Amino acid sequence: MAAGSSGSVAVKKNSPSSERGQIKQLYAPYKWKGKNKKGRIVHGQIQAKSVELATIELKKQGVTVIYCKPAPKDLLSPSVNAMDIAMLSRQICTMLGAGVPIIQTLELLAGSANKNQMRNLLGTISAEVASGIPLSKSLRRFPKYFDALYCDLVAAGEQSGALEKIYDRIATMKEKAELLKSKIKKALIYPSAIVVVAIVVTAILLIFVVPQFEDLFHSFGAELPAFTQWVVNMSKWLQKWWFVIAFILIAVIGTFLYFYRRKPALHDAVDKFMLHIPVIGEILSKASIARMASTLSTTFAAGIPLDVRNEVIGGMQMNVAMRTTMVFPDMLVQMVMIGEQAGSLDDMLNKLANIYQAQVDDAVDGLSSLLEPMIMVILGVLIGGLVIAMYLPIFTMGSVIK
Repeated sequence: MAAGSSGSVAVKKNSPSSERGQIKQLYAPYKWKGKNKKGRIVHGQIQAKSVELATIELKKQGVTVIYCKPAPKDLLSPSVNAMDIAMLSRQICTMLGAGVPIIQTLELLAGSANKNQMRNLLGTISAEVASGIPLSKSLRRFPKYFDALYCDLVAAGEQSGALEKIYDRIATMKEKAELLKSKIKKALIYPSAIVVVAIVVTAILLIFVVPQFEDLFHSFGAELPAFTQWVVNMSKWLQKWWFVIAFILIAVIGTFLYFYRRKPALHDAVDKFMLHIPVIGEILSKASIARMASTLSTTFAAGIPLDVRNEVIGGMQMNVAMRTTMVFPDMLVQMVMIGEQAGSLDDMLNKLANIYQAQVDDAVDGLSSLLEPMIMVILGVLIGGLVIAMYLPIFTMGSVIK
């Protein structure tokens, strides 16, 4: 496909971000339906500059076009995420292992996909592969779902004739990465959600419940305790300014997320800050090492040369280059050195990935146990403090009535 060719040629000259920008600017998705060379009804989505060029490209692929039109934006359809790509990789590996050709594999997976975006994505890729375009070249057309490493591994599998083996490694790598992310998110989201709910409940009590108690206490003409008066004053202030506070919070969070996604410097600063948080930073660091080791193991096993550091390109051993960065743990560097000397670096890196993943699992379990008492303290201070403040005047109510 012409679009695919231009996209793949630019890979070595441009950065991935610039390539994504070019694809976004030059091409648009078009939904099509037609008949293939065997007379079977096929459908999918294609990236092209216009409907006319999309139709021409489909005819080159042997498709008799029934219709081709701009793809509507399906806002209700769930998008394709990293876990979907991991599951897709495992399904492709399984079907290739069962002896199903890659074209039929893609067609079957496209027909059984639950998400419309996945169905259209696989329909487009299967049509391109059926027309003679290499799978890796077709995948490069969709950098949002298949990064450069994924495509390079598939290309290595196509060249070596071991696509099933490569896909097994890709699926394993993706599954491990998603499992790590899932565990870390679970460990962080649960306490964060509890704290957010506690803050929301506290705000509701201050805005709606405390004023009712205030009216009751004033009807008795009693002087409120200092702590209760402080809570009442906070309630009055929150009732007056809550919409301003909400607007500021939304604006700050929205601005932060906007620049976080577009400014690498801010992204790096946040990552650096996260790595210095006690306990959490250690978990994130070990998770990154596990991901790196798993990725390098997969690339070495696929025969893709390492070209990420000038020292290694210049002939320096990988373990020496890693030691000079003063970033990697001594155990990791030593095991990499042993793997290089034994000529089994890919196996050693795979073992390292498993070791660090096990450490992350233990650390996440320990983090959950550590955060539970902290959550109870926060809930006690926020909710319990309000309850105590509201009931303090009751203890002096008897003297006021007399």
